[in-house]
Amino acid sequence: MSSRLIFTDAAAAADALTFAGRTARLGDEAVRLQASGGTLLMTAAPLAPRGLFDATPTVLAMRALPVDPELVCDLVVSAGSLQPADDDAAHLVLPDTALSPSWAGVTPPRAGWTEIAEVPASVLASRAQWGIAAVAEALPQDSGEDAVRAVRAAVWGAPDEALGGIPLGAAFAAFVLGFIVGEEQAAVREAGAWTRLSLVRGHVVVRGPARTGLTAVRSTGAPVV
Repeated sequence: MSSRLIFTDAAAAADALTFAGRTARLGDEAVRLQASGGTLLMTAAPLAPRGLFDATPTVLAMRALPVDPELVCDLVVSAGSLQPADDDAAHLVLPDTALSPSWAGVTPPRAGWTEIAEVPASVLASRAQWGIAAVAEALPQDSGEDAVRAVRAAVWGAPDEALGGIPLGAAFAAFVLGFIVGEEQAAVREAGAWTRLSLVRGHVVVRGPARTGLTAVRSTGAPVV
């Protein structure tokens, strides 16, 4: 594999580092890097199950950035291991070793998506903030890892009425990875067991039961600043 990610400019490289930095703070530091045709798709898993009986939903966050058209790669690395090159601000240095998290083997479909609804970005932000507070309130002091994962699975895996039945974890992913900026409508699309929220700054993909009968979600409160 190439020892560097070569972006079209320094701003794109800085954007990649920002995404990686936010990913590193979520616990699972792995980030998948897929480059071809001049586009780098960065994928992180803000939420993913660990083990057969873990009820945590699989929630993937994706951000596309422009790179050198000749760059081709598909690997998973630690988000914290990506470093800016000393000699070129448009280059990021890759680590010597790759990772193999289980979620990286779960690939959403490339085609066959059908738009079924829209969700205001302000609703995503407010529901994410509610969920963060709910997780913090439900966790006892000095909670062990099993207790933390159980609470997170219960809160983030629950279908949320304000989101038209989409698991609340989708709002969490969009919020913590910086996809919610200003006022916009996130398009909701489905393909089989997958649901995708698309915003200007990125996509959130959730694997779960297919939902039918969704209609556009309307904001019912003041926009979240």
